[in-house]
Amino acid sequence: MAGTLLALGSALLPLAPLGANASRLKDITKIEGVRENQLIGYGIVVGLPGTGDRTQNALFTEQSVRAMLERFGVALPTDRILQTRNVAAVMVTASLPGFSRGGDRIDVTVSALGDARSLQGGTLLVTPLTAADGNVYAVAQGQLIIGGFQAQGNAGSVSRGVPTQGRVPEGATVERELAFPINDLDRVRLILKNPDFTTANRIAGAIDARLSGRFARAVDLATVEVTVPAAYQGEVTTMLADLESIDVEADEVARVVVDESSGTIVIGNNVRISPVAITHGNITIRISERPQVSQPSPFSRVGETVVVPRTDIVVEEELGNGFQVIEENVTLQELVDGLNAMGVTPRDMISILQTIKTSGALQAELVVQ
Repeated sequence: MAGTLLALGSALLPLAPLGANASRLKDITKIEGVRENQLIGYGIVVGLPGTGDRTQNALFTEQSVRAMLERFGVALPTDRILQTRNVAAVMVTASLPGFSRGGDRIDVTVSALGDARSLQGGTLLVTPLTAADGNVYAVAQGQLIIGGFQAQGNAGSVSRGVPTQGRVPEGATVERELAFPINDLDRVRLILKNPDFTTANRIAGAIDARLSGRFARAVDLATVEVTVPAAYQGEVTTMLADLESIDVEADEVARVVVDESSGTIVIGNNVRISPVAITHGNITIRISERPQVSQPSPFSRVGETVVVPRTDIVVEEELGNGFQVIEENVTLQELVDGLNAMGVTPRDMISILQTIKTSGALQAELVVQ
C-alpha cells in the first residue's frame, strides 16, 4: 500500500501550469435534447439445452409459447401441459441513440424473467421494443452471447458470471426514427456534465469570442444558452461543429474522495490545507509463545514431566517522524509529499484526512464511499 501511495505522489509532482488543463467544449458539455432513449420488450428465447423455465413455476412462458404457435396456425390441446425446459421468457432492453435512422442496428441485452438456469445456446425470437410513449422503435432477434456459464452435477454445481443474462450485438433493427429538427432551432442549450458557475461563464465567454459577438449566456451553473447567429440560421449543426473544438479550462470543486473498502484516495488539484500540525504513530503488539518443560527433581519418586506455557507480550509504538507542520495554503503536491515523508499508508491517510476535516483545516469536500 505504501508503495502505491509513493507512486501516486511521484506521478503528481510535475503539476501542470494554469491553462494547460483545458478541455474541448464537446468533452465537457452535451446538447439539450440529444440523448439516448430506453427501449424495452418481452420475448422468448428458444433452443436451450434443458436449462429453460419450468412450467410449474413460470406459467407465462407456457402461455407465450401457445400464443406464438397459434399465430403460426398450430393448434394445441388445452388440457395438455407444455414442457418448456428448452424455452425461457426474457426481458429485452436497448438504448436508442439520438439521430438514429431506420435500418440502423443497435445492441440489445437479454435477461431471464423466469427460473431458467442458463440462456447459453439460445436464440431470441422476434421481439418488438417500445419506448415510454408505447410506440415500437426497433425489433430484436438473434443468437445470444453469454458471458457466464453454469455446470451442475448430482452432488454440486459451479457457475461463473451471470448465465441468465446475455447480449445480441447489433441484434435490433431501428424501425422508427425520433424526429429532432436541430437545424430549425433558434437557440441551443449546452448542458455541463459537471455543473459549475465558473466553468459555465468561461464557456459563454469562449463562445462569444469564437462567434465575435454576444450570443451566449450562462443560464445557471449547468446550462449555457447560445442564440444562433444569422450566419448560422438553418445550419445549426455547422455552428456546433465550429464550437465543439473550443478549448475551455473547466473549474472544479475542491474534493477528496475516499474508498475505505479498497483504500483508494483521489485528491482534487484545488484541495488546500490550513496551517495544522500532524503526528502519526503505529502501535505494534507482538505475542510469542515459548513453552518450557518442567521435570521433577532427579531420583524423585513423585511428580511427572509437564509442559509449562510461557507467553511474551511486547508492545511497540512507532512514532514515525513526530509532529509534521503543514503550512498555510498547502497544495496537492505538498500534501502528498508531506504524508509520504511520514511513511503514511493509504489506509492511514484516510484516518488522517478525516481528522483534518474534523479539525476544520481541510478546505475541501471529503466524500467517503
